[in-house]
Amino acid sequence: MICVGGLALGLQAAHAQDAATAPMQKVQITGSRISAPGAESPSPLQILTSADIAASGAVNLQELLQKNPTLGTPTLSRTNSNFLTSGAGVSTVNLRALGDSRTLVLVNGRRFVSGVPGNTSVDLNTIPTDFIERVEMLTGGASATYGSDAVAGVVNIILKKNFDGVLVDAQSGRSSKGDDLKKKFALTFGTTSADGASNIMGHFGYSKQGAVYSKDRDRSSQDQTSSITKGHPELAFIPKIPNFSGYAPQGHFYGDAEDFTYDKNGNVIPWSTNGVNGVGATGYNRSVLRTIAVPTERYLFALNGTHAFNDNHSAFFEGTYASTKASSNIEAFPLGSDQVFKGSGGLVPAGAMVNGKLVKNPLVPQYLYDRISDNDGDGIPDYFFTRRLSEFGARHSDVDRDTFRISTGLKGTVRDWNYDTYVTYGKTKEAQSSTGQVNVPNLRNALSAIPGAAGGAPVCSDANAVAEGCVPINIFGYNTVSPEALKYVTAPGSLLTAVTQKLAGATVSGDLFELPAGKVGLAAGFEWRSEESSSVPDPLTQAGLNAGNATPPTYGKFQVREAFVETRVPLLKDKPFAKELSFLGTFRHGDYSTVGSTNSWNAGGEWAVTSDFKIRGTRAQSTRAPNINELYQAPSQDYPNGLVDPCEGVSSSSSSALATNCKNAPGVAANMAANGGVFTLNQADQQGISGYNTGNPDLKAEKGRSTTIGIVVTPRSIPMLNKVTFTADYFKIDIADAIVGTDRQYSLDQCYNYNNPVFCKFMTRRPAQTGNLSSGSIRYSDTAVTNSGGMGTEGIDLTVSWADKVGPGRLSAQLAYTYLRQFWRRDIPEDKANPSLTPRNDDVGEVTANNINAPRNKAVLNTAYKWGSFGATWTATYTGPVALDDQFLKSLSIAPGTVGVGSKTYNDFQFTYDITKQAKKSMQVYFGINNAFDAKPAPIISGLPGNTVGTETDASTYDAIGRRYYLGLRVSL
Repeated sequence: MICVGGLALGLQAAHAQDAATAPMQKVQITGSRISAPGAESPSPLQILTSADIAASGAVNLQELLQKNPTLGTPTLSRTNSNFLTSGAGVSTVNLRALGDSRTLVLVNGRRFVSGVPGNTSVDLNTIPTDFIERVEMLTGGASATYGSDAVAGVVNIILKKNFDGVLVDAQSGRSSKGDDLKKKFALTFGTTSADGASNIMGHFGYSKQGAVYSKDRDRSSQDQTSSITKGHPELAFIPKIPNFSGYAPQGHFYGDAEDFTYDKNGNVIPWSTNGVNGVGATGYNRSVLRTIAVPTERYLFALNGTHAFNDNHSAFFEGTYASTKASSNIEAFPLGSDQVFKGSGGLVPAGAMVNGKLVKNPLVPQYLYDRISDNDGDGIPDYFFTRRLSEFGARHSDVDRDTFRISTGLKGTVRDWNYDTYVTYGKTKEAQSSTGQVNVPNLRNALSAIPGAAGGAPVCSDANAVAEGCVPINIFGYNTVSPEALKYVTAPGSLLTAVTQKLAGATVSGDLFELPAGKVGLAAGFEWRSEESSSVPDPLTQAGLNAGNATPPTYGKFQVREAFVETRVPLLKDKPFAKELSFLGTFRHGDYSTVGSTNSWNAGGEWAVTSDFKIRGTRAQSTRAPNINELYQAPSQDYPNGLVDPCEGVSSSSSSALATNCKNAPGVAANMAANGGVFTLNQADQQGISGYNTGNPDLKAEKGRSTTIGIVVTPRSIPMLNKVTFTADYFKIDIADAIVGTDRQYSLDQCYNYNNPVFCKFMTRRPAQTGNLSSGSIRYSDTAVTNSGGMGTEGIDLTVSWADKVGPGRLSAQLAYTYLRQFWRRDIPEDKANPSLTPRNDDVGEVTANNINAPRNKAVLNTAYKWGSFGATWTATYTGPVALDDQFLKSLSIAPGTVGVGSKTYNDFQFTYDITKQAKKSMQVYFGINNAFDAKPAPIISGLPGNTVGTETDASTYDAIGRRYYLGLRVSL
């Protein structure tokens, strides 16, 4: 169950009322470096315990965290990383939906090495769930306490300590469809020395989660797209099935005035991508090889230890090693001849000049040869083709990812002052091997063949290529590529990445002097950090010789030195209407090797009006320096989904600003002339948009201002309510100069509706028709990170908790609810003189093209009942309705907010039975059902903003797998 921080502490306080005279232990909570009696956070703090993790059956912490309403859609998970060039199977966390890079993940209050090259996002796969004591989630700016990246908040994972005994947890599960197979085995052990001075804990864990394929779910088994068109919102969720790809395994060939393909018997037939209701279709169903959930296998090893030299001084050690294997799988490579013969626009010579005479390529069918002529002036007839390289197999990547981290230090007390020093080293390495790519220089040679000696078998026309092993290739029809030719033109790919983190720091804390209300606490310290990252693709990819653009290696590093000071000042105590009043202030100065000096601060207060009612609030400035990818990333290709070209349907006779801007774009006027004066796009044009993401070395640090104001109500003096804890917190986070990638749909709108050159530079159109791709169609829609006009969010968090004896057992319930009032971004710096020129893009209550799902209402309800040896838990997760991205709807002349999907509620159950339960020994069997009622995901189908390719939904938000079962056994000795 997900508890609430001040709430959990409040419940503990309630049970300890009879022990009020006992000395109160000093504790340190997330958000402060100062230990204080009964400390609670002035910022909203939510707590997840080890019991909550066990009750969820989760093998990955992300699975449970995502149920909390303060969390937004993660950038990386098992169900959204299949199409990424790196990061398959990584699990990250995203507080307030402000981006993974604005959520700082700590382990025992210290940073953890990133699992994503060039980024600061921690891969939660690397942290064993059975080794966790609790997770504290602080929402609100915390950079003053912990440094850069804590703009949205902090997730602090506290590991178990001083554990004695052995704990074994074994589990197996699967989905109701027979896939998503899950296996888990975890062994945790610990022992304390006879004198109590030393404790050591170890953990070994293994887990495996199987693949889920698109073809195994009815909704995603066929290529499809939304039927929505301009002015027709009612068609949004009606899929156009099939919507096959124009790149087919048998090839699609273009003569001077005719195009055709082949049937499975090798006969020439007309091309018809989708046929008639799928009958006679010659296109390709990409869903056959796509994946909904990436298969992931993990081995985890952890070792923690402490040793007390005496009562005042001790040493600690933390070690973690995680080995993760994951694989991604997508359809075979779609090749167009324009990717092979770029200089001629994709014109493939159908022969070669030998001793000044034209010699026909014997592999080119006579049917095609009779319908082509020389179009580029070299004296050789030429043709154009597209083809799915099915003989190459799926584009498959196997990823081996290793994360190693060690942290050690000294802590203790000197004359009532506490000290804590540490050094940490962490490294993540990833080796990725991929298949299904093509060696373009070799393919170019293989496509140019001539008859062999004395009418023998065809040979490559280039003698040098022949000497290097060139084998002619036959691309005409199904399965025509010979094994020898395939071997010659195949290009195995690789990607090697590494992230290295080094940390050193020290903190001293204690009491300065005493005021009437208590002692004034102080903490001060310094931290040094070094981050280094590299990403090196294979040589063909670097040179752009595997049918894509050149992707050079990315490398970068930075260092930062920081100093901070924090104070807690008790102002009033045991006064009328002021049971306790205190102030907390923090200041941090950082010096970065990349962006120079940064300053962060935090000011907060806690006012306990009575023992039952407390008011808390904070005001903070947080900073985030750009990460290595944002600064130095080389162009990285992706395939945006759901873009709408504003120029589609524009008439050549129109004189509107939109029409004028469109007609001035390359290829648009030629398209209009060929289509009766109207700019027209076909299915291939819509499927053929690619784009590149790039870094920006001129970025500066962003600054976030956050405000939280809340109340904590623990009515212990009211008998009927003395088991209830209630919190309500208002939050507002505004980020100035936010580092963001420009929204592609927004760029299209700004370029063609407003002729803004800042955004037009991101668009590349085809100046002329290229095979089945129309002139004027978008070839690249790029994006780059900039310091924008900002982004922000605002809302209210409510929590209520209750626990008491009911009937023969004990019942507990917790509800967490978040209302989102605002969620916005501005993609370019604000024009202060004329704000209307730089409007905010409000995304609250929407699912966007940036894969942000921001419903106004989210909630999770957790209940548990324990009766003797029996136990049951129920978790209900609610996600409110969302409209489609307003920019998307505006581009289709549809009023924003009028088209969307409804709410979704997922119900999870777990049942336990204690076979034996003694003080030192216990055995428990458990059975769980996730998504028990098999709630279907929202129909965010292809062509709509927020769609996750291959899933026909937003798989970052909604359950794309379906009902799942698991059975497990826990034994403690």
